[in-house]
Amino acid sequence: MTGPGTAPAPPNRGGRWIQHWDPENETFWKETGEKIARRNLFFSVLSEHIGFSIWTLWSVLVLFMGPEYGLTPADKFMLTSMVTLVGAVVRVPYTFAVAIFGGRNWTIISAGLLLVPSVAAFMVMEPGTSFSTFLLVGLLAGIGGGNFASSMTNINAFFPLRKKGWALGLNAGGGNIGVPVIQLAALAIIGAGGGPRVLLGIYIPLILVAAVMAALFMDNLENVKNDTGAAKDAARDAHTWIMSFLYIGTFGSFIGYSFAFGQVLQNQFGRTPLEAAYVTFIGPLLGSLIRPLGGWMADKYGGAKISLWNYVGMGVATAVLIGASMQKSLALFTTAFVVLFVLSGLGNGSTFKMIPGIFQNKALAKGLQGEAAAAYGRRLSGASMGLIGAVGALGGVGINLAFRQSFLSYGSGTGAFVAFLAFYAVCFAVTWSVYLRRTTPLVPATTATSDAEPQLSYAKV
Repeated sequence: MTGPGTAPAPPNRGGRWIQHWDPENETFWKETGEKIARRNLFFSVLSEHIGFSIWTLWSVLVLFMGPEYGLTPADKFMLTSMVTLVGAVVRVPYTFAVAIFGGRNWTIISAGLLLVPSVAAFMVMEPGTSFSTFLLVGLLAGIGGGNFASSMTNINAFFPLRKKGWALGLNAGGGNIGVPVIQLAALAIIGAGGGPRVLLGIYIPLILVAAVMAALFMDNLENVKNDTGAAKDAARDAHTWIMSFLYIGTFGSFIGYSFAFGQVLQNQFGRTPLEAAYVTFIGPLLGSLIRPLGGWMADKYGGAKISLWNYVGMGVATAVLIGASMQKSLALFTTAFVVLFVLSGLGNGSTFKMIPGIFQNKALAKGLQGEAAAAYGRRLSGASMGLIGAVGALGGVGINLAFRQSFLSYGSGTGAFVAFLAFYAVCFAVTWSVYLRRTTPLVPATTATSDAEPQLSYAKV
């Protein structure tokens, strides 16, 4: 028996499975849970980080592919679009793999799977390879995008609600940094006169290290059971799809621009691969580093408020990009693009923090209390994260296709930026009307203190 002020018995670590997990119990958290959760967070970040690097591998490889490869700019945008698409789609099954295999076990498997696209790219990366072969091998790299969904679902279960914004932001931000890190590595290799196989030769052993570290230091949570009902309930809930739409505006922008930035600089401003590589890593790096700050600000001030004003900032930065593109000002264009990356990272943190808050408030509205409310929130927020992450990543596909069409039609990315500006305006309107407008919201909070019917009031998410 465990009294209200007593921490539950230490978790059973046999076979790396933890039998009891109650992070909302402050005594348990301070005495037992926090140390375990932080350790799992660290090694989750390592695996997700390398997953992001492999997913965005082709945003770097296309910079190596000069005229001798026989690919047009449209071919390269199509290649990166398809890689992004696979990364978005596999996020759905990866979300539920945690409950089937366990968080630790699936981290080992998903890390090991990254060897497939890495070795395949090592084999075919040379002039004379057909576009269809490059496309097929590029599609394999998309599995790296799935690591985000399984990692976020796993870490969501480890942390209490009051810490989720920070924890999820740190987890995702550490993973997102995989984008600029592989771009920096490519910059160093291009600058030294090396080829793409040198880059791949660095990452293959790193994948093995991530899998081994997960096996040695991570844990599975017994109470994270495979729950197909949660997936169905999350899919039926309007907020899953509303938040998916909003996440397109933030993460879709981040991953889409990460793939496209270097190509835009090459095709619109005539930058060489080395010149493009010198700046392409800056935006993803800053956007990744600021994501935990977005989660922290959401914990403190409310995710909806931070997201709302973040969309305003993204709109302003996009308007500046349109002007810089029309004036052909490389310095202003690059600066505004980096600012847009930073804002997309901030919004990633704030929008993802909204998810557990939304479902926690729904639990309270149903009259649930304590651990029952927390369990309900974890159940639906964990299931919805995979769907939201998948749809959000599809935004990256849309961005690359929009750039492809804009370059085909106008010879520049200006047309695409006009479309992005309109989309951010819609995201602003949706955030305000659903989560901040002072009427009866879709996410109710209860002010009732008895068994009476709950009263609905404004909910802070």
